[in-house]
Amino acid sequence: RVLLLLLLLAFLLLPPKSGYVNGTSDDARRWVEHDPTEILQSVRVCMAKALDKATAAGHNVDAGLRAIGLTNQRETTVIWSRSTGLPLYNAIVWMDARTSTICHRLVRDLPGGRDHFVPTCGLPISTYFSALKIMWLLENVDVVREAVRSGDAMFGTVDTWMIWNLTGGCGAVDREENPVHGLHVTDCSNAARTMLMDLRTLDWDRPTLDALGIPIEILPKIISNSERVGVIANGWPLAGIPIAGCLGDQHAAMLGQLCRKGEAKSTYGTGAFILLNTGDEIVRSSHGLVTTIAFKLGPEAPTSYALEGSIAIAGAAVQWLRDGMGIIQTTSEIEELAELVENSGGVYFVPAFNGLFAPWWRDDARGVCIGITRFTNKGHIARAVLECICFQVNDVLASMHKDAGERGDAKTKVEEFLLRVDGGATVNNLLMQIQVRIT
Repeated sequence: RVLLLLLLLAFLLLPPKSGYVNGTSDDARRWVEHDPTEILQSVRVCMAKALDKATAAGHNVDAGLRAIGLTNQRETTVIWSRSTGLPLYNAIVWMDARTSTICHRLVRDLPGGRDHFVPTCGLPISTYFSALKIMWLLENVDVVREAVRSGDAMFGTVDTWMIWNLTGGCGAVDREENPVHGLHVTDCSNAARTMLMDLRTLDWDRPTLDALGIPIEILPKIISNSERVGVIANGWPLAGIPIAGCLGDQHAAMLGQLCRKGEAKSTYGTGAFILLNTGDEIVRSSHGLVTTIAFKLGPEAPTSYALEGSIAIAGAAVQWLRDGMGIIQTTSEIEELAELVENSGGVYFVPAFNGLFAPWWRDDARGVCIGITRFTNKGHIARAVLECICFQVNDVLASMHKDAGERGDAKTKVEEFLLRVDGGATVNNLLMQIQVRIT
């Protein structure tokens, strides 16, 4: 019996924290960074705790553990030194919006505007995706620019950073004391979120790289989601165990929810992410969704694709009520507070803290709370925050329905739509009830 250990990390174990901000520009106020070494420490702790729990539960880990799989937050960008193994800058997180100036420049200068690269990668030009984060590092960080020039720089999303370190980094040994070096790879679901991969070939697209000034030499090799990647090096818990799977968090959720062609899931976390499996067909949205990889379960397996609507702020709005406004002390309190009122009392909240993603793609949008009167209380605000999450999900679902309505083969399936849900916020029964009513 194969025991597959999924390491859920970074976005679960390590909350985003603000970067080192110099100045008060609008871009600087929208920085969100991770310490890449802290991510690795979180992985180490996660592995050790999983081992301890499995052993305490009576499992024979040495005999039963055949492989591990990794899942990670997508788009977050890490650049590190090939020779030292040390990060050259903090990891720039997926929701970071410092690249808005670069985004506007590209939209202005490229003939296709915001959708210039959509025919190749399925993604609009946005602060969300990795390519613009790499460009920002090349334009603003001297040590990164020099490392790229000298051939010492390596780029990766969080999966790549983890795998490179787990398999040896810039130098380690295996269980037989043989020298090993880290593997510089990424899986196709994560590569699809960089804006640099051709969805048809599952390879880096050179015209895109040339247009953005990103050298292919810093990029990892693209692999499938289910294959033996390498073996964990000595010095880590689970040394000697193969890594046999890797999948971006939202794709892993869709696979775990057993979403077949025409079926969708919504994950409610820091953001909210709705993915609709389109099978082996690359479907282009006319209504603000992105086309992406669903999964590829082996090097020779067919590629499954998806339509996705990404929402930047969902659970993060509840965190803001707690940490920014002090209206609640714990995130679980919001349900009880919101249930004290029958409705939001005409209060509406738009959580555009770092702009809006799908289906609007407005990085210049800002948050707003309207409809407040002298009779508005904390319960109305709490309920408006829960409703804003559901309204955003409904916007994405409406886009999916419109896209399906333009395709006769999909229309009947979507009219019988069943949305699978997961993520930490689904424990909030009121949130789920509001979602059903709105949808």
